[in-house]
Amino acid sequence: PGAGPGPADRERVEAGGAARRAVAVRFQADVDGQPMPLEVVEDSGRYRVRIGDETVEVDARVSAGGLWSLLVDGASSVAEVVPTADAWVVTVDGEQYRIEIEEQTRYLLRRRGAAARGAGQIKAPMPGRVVLVAVAPGQAVERGDSLLVLEAMKMENEIKAPGAGTVRDVRVQAGQIVNPGDVMLVVE
Repeated sequence: PGAGPGPADRERVEAGGAARRAVAVRFQADVDGQPMPLEVVEDSGRYRVRIGDETVEVDARVSAGGLWSLLVDGASSVAEVVPTADAWVVTVDGEQYRIEIEEQTRYLLRRRGAAARGAGQIKAPMPGRVVLVAVAPGQAVERGDSLLVLEAMKMENEIKAPGAGTVRDVRVQAGQIVNPGDVMLVVE
């Protein structure tokens, strides 16, 4: 499952849109437990949204109290959007949905990173540049502690300890380029 709305997501929603240039942004959404890939292209308050193999045109305008006026492929609706700690709760035409959404790069890093953490090795989940190494050999870490920051596709992604242990080896340094599968750290 993905993460809930972060501060940047809330600012973008409250501002009524994403970036001002037409750029496709990919997300991984989990709607009531059902995973689905999304691609969104925003242009002046209008959106082209691809959900799986289906594409819809959406005109979305925020109004008072968390309500959104939607025009989806010509059909008008009102949606209530309420952020919670880990998801968005969206009510449209009396139907309520719990939506977790995560930018696709972060989703891939989290999923591939989790799969790559075997035998105490923390491997690079995708190509990128190490921005910060937050630990040193011999340092004790707890599950969730920050180990390093990896910049991939112009986004900084924090790599966290998958469990408690001790850092045995640090094989990267700030500024270093890594490829998928490169061992960055060893935690035992």
